[in-house]
Amino acid sequence: MANWRHMETKVLEEQYSPSCWSLRMDKDAVIKAHVKELTEGTQRSRGITHTLLNVSYGSEVGEKLDIYLPSKSIGAFPLLVYIHGGYWQELSKEESGFLAAPLVAKGVAVVAVGYDIAPKGHMDLMVSQVRRSVAFISQQYPLSRGLYLCGHSAGAHLAAMVLSTAWSEYGVKPDIKGVFLVSGVYDLLPITRTYVNLPLQMTEEVALRNSPMQHVQEVKSVFKNCRIVVAVAENDSLEFHRQSREYFQSLQELGLNTSFSVVANTDHFDVIERLCQEEYVLTQMILEVILDA
Repeated sequence: MANWRHMETKVLEEQYSPSCWSLRMDKDAVIKAHVKELTEGTQRSRGITHTLLNVSYGSEVGEKLDIYLPSKSIGAFPLLVYIHGGYWQELSKEESGFLAAPLVAKGVAVVAVGYDIAPKGHMDLMVSQVRRSVAFISQQYPLSRGLYLCGHSAGAHLAAMVLSTAWSEYGVKPDIKGVFLVSGVYDLLPITRTYVNLPLQMTEEVALRNSPMQHVQEVKSVFKNCRIVVAVAENDSLEFHRQSREYFQSLQELGLNTSFSVVANTDHFDVIERLCQEEYVLTQMILEVILDA
């Protein structure tokens, strides 16, 4: 496949339009169905778990968390922090509890992170907010059996940026034991040439500063023992596959504890939607990493 720098804008934009690649339904229908699945899944989770909603981790309106707790929430338990996708401009924590039920049933607390999406939020702010949310969770639950991050699409980008955080600036070093990056973007430069950047208004400087591919050395220095799973949907575009594989290879070359997975028979949307199912391959992978720690 041609280098993204040599692609015509139309071709590049198609590569970074995940809804164009679904084999299940057309591009408008798959987005509508995705929001419906996440919303209904979150409502189900809230109906069957003990929740702490709208917990503030900062002073801004958007800086809030939803926490889904196991029924036996006294004592130490692992926490999985979920960072939603939506190309940094859609979705919220209000649709991010869909994956809680099968995890909470196994004694894992789930935290859905809210952050200020574009155009209100810019890339530097979103990265800072997610980092601060993780620091806050670490401070609130100092006796937890470790933190685990899961991010989808833009959320995978933000989760990867958490791994390169200079935690001395936050006064805490979270005990992050595992990270699950699903169909993410790890080099933001191609995004600057697409319609996705219209509300973001990233310059190349901002894109480079906030690209996980530019910060893998920091990951090694901070989280060399953390288990990092890089996954991509089988029916994602070639650019999404390239980004995932290259980021995985960069981590692997540094000797980090990482693995790469192409999730069969999924597109960019149901690859994450299915986390509401205990038997789903990614759910099982997450539970195996957490419960075996």
